[in-house]
Amino acid sequence: MMFFGSLFHAHPPLNEQPSLRALLQVVMERLCQRYKLALSLAVCLCLTTPVHASQPDTSSQVTFPQAPAIINNNPNNTSTSTTVNTTVRRVSQPADNIANIDGLAPTGLWKPELNEPSLYALLDAEFAADRDNRQRAIAIYKQQSFKEDATAVFERALTLSLRNERVEDSLAFAKSWQDQNPDHVPAWFYVAHLALRAHDYILAGETLNRILRYDPRADLSEILIGIYPNNDEDKRELLAALQPLDSEQNASLSVLKAGLLYQFNEPEVAIVHINRALERQPDYVPFITLKADILRKIVTAETVINYVSQARLRNPDSKSLYLYEIRYLLDLKQSEQAWILLLEAHNRFSDDAEITLLAALVSLDIEEYASADDLLNILAKSPTYLDQAYYYLGISAERQQLFEQAKYYLNDVMQEDLVLEARRKVVAFELLDNDVDAAIATLEKLRKDFTVFAPDTFVMQADILWQQNQSAEALLLLTRAARKYPDNEMLLFARAQLLDDKDDYVVKRTLLNHLQALDPSNLSYQLSYAQLLLANERSSEQGLALATAIIQIRYDDPRYDNELHLQALNVLAGNALAKENYKQVINYLQTPYDVLPTLRSGTLLLRAYQGLGNNDKVEALLADLQQRFSFGQHNINDRIQLY
Repeated sequence: MMFFGSLFHAHPPLNEQPSLRALLQVVMERLCQRYKLALSLAVCLCLTTPVHASQPDTSSQVTFPQAPAIINNNPNNTSTSTTVNTTVRRVSQPADNIANIDGLAPTGLWKPELNEPSLYALLDAEFAADRDNRQRAIAIYKQQSFKEDATAVFERALTLSLRNERVEDSLAFAKSWQDQNPDHVPAWFYVAHLALRAHDYILAGETLNRILRYDPRADLSEILIGIYPNNDEDKRELLAALQPLDSEQNASLSVLKAGLLYQFNEPEVAIVHINRALERQPDYVPFITLKADILRKIVTAETVINYVSQARLRNPDSKSLYLYEIRYLLDLKQSEQAWILLLEAHNRFSDDAEITLLAALVSLDIEEYASADDLLNILAKSPTYLDQAYYYLGISAERQQLFEQAKYYLNDVMQEDLVLEARRKVVAFELLDNDVDAAIATLEKLRKDFTVFAPDTFVMQADILWQQNQSAEALLLLTRAARKYPDNEMLLFARAQLLDDKDDYVVKRTLLNHLQALDPSNLSYQLSYAQLLLANERSSEQGLALATAIIQIRYDDPRYDNELHLQALNVLAGNALAKENYKQVINYLQTPYDVLPTLRSGTLLLRAYQGLGNNDKVEALLADLQQRFSFGQHNINDRIQLY
């Protein structure tokens, strides 16, 4: 039935408040014949209320299937509201139809014999909401919603409830109202949605089943928005509630089942449900991409590519299908094929900056620099993407070893999330030319233009001074910077690393203890502390335990860091070398050096082989070190970390 497909779209969203006239219109028709005096008063009040008194209340947002709201006056119009409320009280007869709400005096605004919602009660509720007395407003609206023909009042009550009460309270109210109005179909949708949000999956299943019995093809998309559980237990409960429901004719329910089954690694069953959904909507892109995700678990990559490619050809204007296929090709390391498809997508969506940028980045990855530069120059015409275009033009020039051109582009990058890395590369180029003054000037300018990066620039400047054998100047710079930024851990740690393990033992230990107190889980602080302890006591159990714990972290652990792992191996190997335990040094470092050689690891290994008197290994390793590490004089990649 088309009724379900348009149910929620027929009303304005709950968080859009109509004017005071809209509120009055809901109830006036039923009151005009019997209460002419009240009607006249209401019209006068409406017409004399200032325009700004009916501005919407946007203090909070509600995510809920769409239904009508009533009003919420401007909270600043206190005097008008008070005057109107006083006038209403003067002409109305006392009544005790509303009980004392949270200690408030009875409102006494309408006659108890009325079966329809009272105009005066609704005005009182709106004035209460206008004065931020939300609990009174909610209580009045809830009470009035249980009268005859009060659908609009119920929806307004539900709006206020969702904004100010727990979702469980809103669900209880909606369920009570629906029980009293069992034939009101929209209420079924409200209850189903709220039950899902409140994780009451039994009630949700029962209500959804009622809807599907009424209309097997009912559009449930609005109900399912924003209800997806975050944890596995809730997902399993939701799936258990949905499994008994007949979803064969309902696309939205079928796709929800398919998504849950896919997450629980049941792709063979999930594919059945997603196919049912696609029978109803064969070209709906989210359904297509979900099926592709499921297929990736049960068929070959070639089959998935063919499926997505066919769907893309049927939907040539779908940017999402282009991007899905491109990203899948990139996941498969098929960069050339992805690049060709990206150029096709760029020609079709020539004004789409996202596709242009992605095409440029893939061009860089496959070393198609001419293509990358053309695409990035197109992107540079957009002010929004200018900085990204300049950044990657700098990367392109860097990879082509056009360093002056790279500096030109990177110096013009001003976007905050790119500027630090851009200037870091400029500094590397200046150091490559042995222009220390230019490198420091770049950092000083960055510090002036972007004070947020001042600590980073001090650390980089100190590192430059240290490389120039000016350790004292570097330490002094960091000490002064730490006084200016006393809570910055980066500066404190950089200063600690410049201190000597033996000569500055007390100061360094104090600093590292302070840092570990600030961040007890920081592995870099722990490793530096372990190195300090072992440098002063070779058999330090605490130092050995800290370093050993770091190398025992598995690669699939979120804490794992390859560089930190290697540093810890170097610390333990250095300690073993000091104890003349040469075989232990080799056990620690030979395999890591073969996989990822570094100068520090190679030097420790060389000394271990020298200690064992293994001259063949010494000569071979020495030649390898001389070839690999010439201290950056001839090997650009040693001095510049390429993007």
